[in-house]
Amino acid sequence: MLYQRIVLKAAAALAMLLCALAARADIVIGQTSGFTGQVKGSVEELSLGAKLYLDFVNAGGGVNGQRIRLVQLDDKFDPRLAAANAEALIVKEGALALFLTRGTPHTQAVLPHLAKHRVPLIAPSTGAMVLHQPPHPYVFNVRATYQREAMRAIEHLGVIGLSRVAVLHVKDSFGADAVLGALKGFENIGKSPVVVHEFERENPAFSGVASKVMHTHAQAVLIIGSATAVVDATKAIRTAGSSAQIVTLSNNASGAFIKQMGENARGTIVTQVFPYERASGPRFVRHALELAKGRGNTELSPAMLEGFAAAKVLVEAIKRAGRSPTRASLLSALEGMQRLDIGGLELSYSPTDHTGFDFVDLSIIAADGRFTR
Repeated sequence: MLYQRIVLKAAAALAMLLCALAARADIVIGQTSGFTGQVKGSVEELSLGAKLYLDFVNAGGGVNGQRIRLVQLDDKFDPRLAAANAEALIVKEGALALFLTRGTPHTQAVLPHLAKHRVPLIAPSTGAMVLHQPPHPYVFNVRATYQREAMRAIEHLGVIGLSRVAVLHVKDSFGADAVLGALKGFENIGKSPVVVHEFERENPAFSGVASKVMHTHAQAVLIIGSATAVVDATKAIRTAGSSAQIVTLSNNASGAFIKQMGENARGTIVTQVFPYERASGPRFVRHALELAKGRGNTELSPAMLEGFAAAKVLVEAIKRAGRSPTRASLLSALEGMQRLDIGGLELSYSPTDHTGFDFVDLSIIAADGRFTR
């Protein structure tokens, strides 16, 4: 009997120790994104913005005493590798959720793995309509759709009198989606594009369409593609002799994009899905800038602000998922999230609405090489 009591006490002590260790275990969040390849610069800025807030939370003790550990895998902007990374993050790393994927076809490649393992994806950095309508049960967006951005851009061009507009878009699900918004914009202003051209995602050629842009006397060109594609298309358009206004979407709202554009950056219009990164009004902008300065960064980029906002939503969801969050409790917390104020922007989710914020604005790259509004 004495031996049995000793064994039972030892087992109880071990169980308590294991529970205590489990309570202190890291909360693993997985991210697959193009840390190398065409979108390297913007991905780095998105991740830096997210880490500003995650590091701040961890420095304060984490969530319920648990640190948030962001495990990042490079998918080289390849959808097939994004899918493989998602499976590895979910199964091998035991990720509670996936976070901040980058790219429309890349995020679509991840979706089957979310459904298979019932894992939420929070804040994909894509405005693909397919992730909004109908709402995907495991995807929770934080940013407006590309269709809304493209429509707003075309409407703005119409307002300022630029009615002869060409549209160049990448040949993938991102391009096919965003061009629908552009066409809606043309419909709203009673105009038609002078050129609509689809280009390959890998190794696109722009000399032929640049000549068309020149000969149709296009006043503006909306380019829907990666930073590298916009840079190359702009060079070709300028080489062909056109001075058309260049416009692109928020997937290129990064300091890295401005550097890549070089001398062609000035005057480029870029749509934005978060408030002005140099505005003093929104509290979450001020907080992000304060934390960035602590890291030696005197300024924010729009991409950094997107990552920061995404991390705030992620952390709040984890807080609401209970002291020992599971994938199921996190999903429930997300769908019940109502009127979350992250410091100047308000977000709500429900079982029938996973859109998040719906903010859209326009910026232009000024002579000093910064976005201005």
